[in-house]
Amino acid sequence: MSNSGEGSLSPITLEHSTSASELISPEDGNLQRAHYSPPWADTSIIGIAGSSGSGKTSLAQAIIKELSLPWVVILSMDSFYKPLTAAESAAAFRNEYDFDAPEAMDFDVLVERLRDIKSGKKASIPVYSFEKHARLEHATTIYSPHVLILEGIFALHDARVLDMLDMKIFAEADADLCLSRRLLRDVRERGRDIEGCVKQWFSFVKPNFHKYVEPQRNVADIIVPRGMENIVAIGMVSDRIHKTLAQKSRLHQLELKRLGKVSEADALSTNVKILVHTNQVRGINTLLMCPETEREDFIFYFDRLAVLLVEKACEAGLSFKSCTVKTPVPSETYNGLAPDGEVSAIVVLRGGSCLETGLKRVIPDCRIGRILIQTNTKSGEPELHYYKMAPDVDKHRCVFLLDPQMSSGGAALMAVRVLLDHGVKEESIVFVTYMAGRMGLNRLMNVFPNIKVVVCRIIDDMELRWVERRYLGC
Repeated sequence: MSNSGEGSLSPITLEHSTSASELISPEDGNLQRAHYSPPWADTSIIGIAGSSGSGKTSLAQAIIKELSLPWVVILSMDSFYKPLTAAESAAAFRNEYDFDAPEAMDFDVLVERLRDIKSGKKASIPVYSFEKHARLEHATTIYSPHVLILEGIFALHDARVLDMLDMKIFAEADADLCLSRRLLRDVRERGRDIEGCVKQWFSFVKPNFHKYVEPQRNVADIIVPRGMENIVAIGMVSDRIHKTLAQKSRLHQLELKRLGKVSEADALSTNVKILVHTNQVRGINTLLMCPETEREDFIFYFDRLAVLLVEKACEAGLSFKSCTVKTPVPSETYNGLAPDGEVSAIVVLRGGSCLETGLKRVIPDCRIGRILIQTNTKSGEPELHYYKMAPDVDKHRCVFLLDPQMSSGGAALMAVRVLLDHGVKEESIVFVTYMAGRMGLNRLMNVFPNIKVVVCRIIDDMELRWVERRYLGC
């Protein structure tokens, strides 16, 4: 998402969100795929710069509190200090290393991570320890924020970073106040002594403020004195962000509608596998559709149908390799087949849990991840609230995506996009559903033509979700 403020700020632009009717050729050159941008593409990035101790972090937290949104993330530039050599590390412990010069920051890595976030990809963020003056081995992950607040003394310094910022803020505070805040923070949180803090302040922090930090004031869109106490400035920033998110939501809805119009007349893709309606399947469907079927019976027969769907998904998505086993009969072997590569599943909460019993009966040791996607009742837009999957999911040969009912395809598009952003190959994804709307299926397959879909019934495009309500009883 993008946002901008008032006055000198430019209008909102959506560089990554082109028309859904625009078609581009996929790598295989045989299929045409429609373009789709998830709601978190083109993330709005707000930069907050200012002197050390000027209240940048507190200001960012106040903005988040005012926004009251779940998809806002603070990214501290402190994470991007360069790794130190042995000599530099020794100087840092003597408070003789200049952490307040631009040369101390790894701007190349910062720019790379910001570009990943801006384009909707997963970004790995380094973790820096001020007590050890070194980067730690582990990293944190940022994925799918609608708004990112970048705060640091050099947030408005690098031209490449400035090009990605949608709002530029300079936090202004009295120098004595900055010094007192820095002393409290470094002594309490970073294990420093007061003498070392004062030495560093007058040797590096204060002179570099006038040399490098204060000039960023000239490129800021908004100058905020008094930090988190400036309620007027915080309210203005919050209001502008809300307007930007609302506009982005409208454009995303328009994109989905255009994609639906492009798709509505298309024939179903050959990658859509419809469960053969044998007498058994028709009999089960009759019981499931009957409102008089008791919940216990509904669960029993739906689990049976889920087994058939997962078996069909295995047939569509799994590959096998030759395997010879010794049988219980002495001196006899059997030349069979075994799955070639690991299989995992992602449950789209909460409905996808209805298919878990069937999955476990077919693949008892299947690793299961979860995604929570809910539709905003006001905008009608699907929103990503939670995701958890295996860290090596990108290496799995086949990944089942489980959701018992699909209508417009908005949640399915988002779920597939999340898997792709985590490195899963498109051809490795098998979407398993009990019933789906034709337009939703075409919309999904036009955007991701290489995935496979296993479905039992084709339904009206706008049929209400009822399967999980009957299965779960609430």
